[in-house]
Amino acid sequence: MAETETKNKPKDLIEAVPEEVAKLARSESGGQFRGRGKFGKGFRRPREKEDPKALLAAWVPKTQLGRDVKEGKLKDFDVILTDNKKILESEISDSLLNLESDLLLIGQAKGKFGGGKRRAWRQTQKKTMEGNVTTFASMAIVGDKLGHVGIGYGKAKETLPARAKALRQAKLNVIKITRGFETKEEAGSDPHTVPFAVNGKCGSVRVKLLPAPRGTGLVVGDEAKKILKLAGIKDVYGIATGQTRTTFNLAKAVMDALTKTNMMKL
Repeated sequence: MAETETKNKPKDLIEAVPEEVAKLARSESGGQFRGRGKFGKGFRRPREKEDPKALLAAWVPKTQLGRDVKEGKLKDFDVILTDNKKILESEISDSLLNLESDLLLIGQAKGKFGGGKRRAWRQTQKKTMEGNVTTFASMAIVGDKLGHVGIGYGKAKETLPARAKALRQAKLNVIKITRGFETKEEAGSDPHTVPFAVNGKCGSVRVKLLPAPRGTGLVVGDEAKKILKLAGIKDVYGIATGQTRTTFNLAKAVMDALTKTNMMKL
C-alpha cells in the first residue's frame, strides 16, 4: 500500500510542565491552585470576605424595632433592654454595638482513650436506614468589652452554617451586665470587676465570681475567660464545681452569674 502524502508536516507535541499548568489554570479560572495528583487536578476560587458595613447598608428591616434603628430614631441599645423589647434581627446589635466574637471549644477530636484535642465543633451522628447522618454544633460568644455580652448555640449539617447560626443567636441574646470595683476608687474610673460576689448554676455546674483588685487578671478556666473578657471584666476570682468539662453548662452558669450583677447589693 502506498503511503499517503501530507502537505503539512505534523507539529511536535510539547507537554506542559506542572508549573505552566498551574499558571494557566490561575489565569483562566481566576482562582487558587489546589494540588491533586501529579499535575494538580481541581481548582478552588478564593473565598471573598464579606464587608460588615456593606451588609448593614443592604439590610432591609422586617420589624418595627429594626426600622427605628435603621432610620436612626433609636441609637441606644440599653433602651431596648430597659423596655424589654424583643430583638428578632441580629443586625440591630451590629448597628448599635461594636461586637467582637469568639467560639467555645465544645467538641473533641478523635483520640485514643478519649485523649483527642478540644475543638470548636461538636460532631454527632444519627443512625438511620439510609446510613449515618452527621451533625455539627457550635457555641459562640459576642461582646463589646463594655458590659454587653451574648451567647448562642447553633446546629447544622456543616460546620460553617452551624457557626453562622450560633453567631446570629448570640447577637439576639445580648444582655447588659453591671461592672464595679473591688475597693472604692475615684469618680470616673473604669470599672474592672464584678460589683459583688455572684453565683450561677446550670445542671451540675456551680460557678462563683468574686471581685478582685486591679492587676489580678481572670482567675478562671480558659472557656470562662472568653466570656468574661468579651463582657469587659478584667479582674475576677472564680470558683467552679461539678462537671466543668461540659462546656455547655459551664458557659450558661457563667452567664447566669453575670446576669445577677444587675441585682442591687443588699
